Amino acid sequence: MVGGAFLLVTCEHGGNRVPKEYRALFAGRESLLESHRGYDPGALALARALARAFDAPLVASTVTRLLVELNRSPGHPQLYSEVTRRLPRSEKARIVARYYEPYRREVEQRVAQAAAARRPVIHISAHSFVPVLNGSTRNADIGLLYDPARAAERALCARWSQSLGARSSRLRVRRNYPYRGYADGLTTHLRRRYRGRGYAGIEIEVNQKHVLGGEREWRMLREALVQSLGDVVDGEAR
Repeated sequence: MVGGAFLLVTCEHGGNRVPKEYRALFAGRESLLESHRGYDPGALALARALARAFDAPLVASTVTRLLVELNRSPGHPQLYSEVTRRLPRSEKARIVARYYEPYRREVEQRVAQAAAARRPVIHISAHSFVPVLNGSTRNADIGLLYDPARAAERALCARWSQSLGARSSRLRVRRNYPYRGYADGLTTHLRRRYRGRGYAGIEIEVNQKHVLGGEREWRMLREALVQSLGDVVDGEAR
């Protein structure tokens, strides 16, 4: 808990591990697994730092998103990758039952328990993005994704952006960039379930140039992100 709120940290793309029974399916796809298509480098380290700093529960997956995409809804065309999309329906159902549903269920249960106790929930979902995609340079260091229609999320991201800027003026922080925070995803799903003001879901996106730029730089950025979030939640507690 932080300032009376329940803080939950999740990481949907924390690793590129392939379960043993599917290794043959991924044979020869090592470069794909190591790419941003396979996982989000740095996301798990950030999620762990946030959870540790605020004594918050962490729900994380280290199974590659190429097996099943935890940040997409059932029926979404990107739920399965090109590696798994053409598997028999029964096998895809098995993957969902073993790797997708338990993860989503644990997150939902954590939020439901806080909601039942009438505690506001701040859900931080940790991600990272490649500096250049399809030839276009992403001109941001940090992205904060949220639903602009939800006042609590809008205000939280405004304060977090301001605090980050005060702590490191060189960081370029953009909101709803490089993706829209209200597109299909885990936070969007939870917003639909908790339409009131008790749930705030924020996806934080870190430019991978910082993750891969050296351990010292990456550690300092993690510390700035933790400290700036502390500024925000401390402000809400007062």
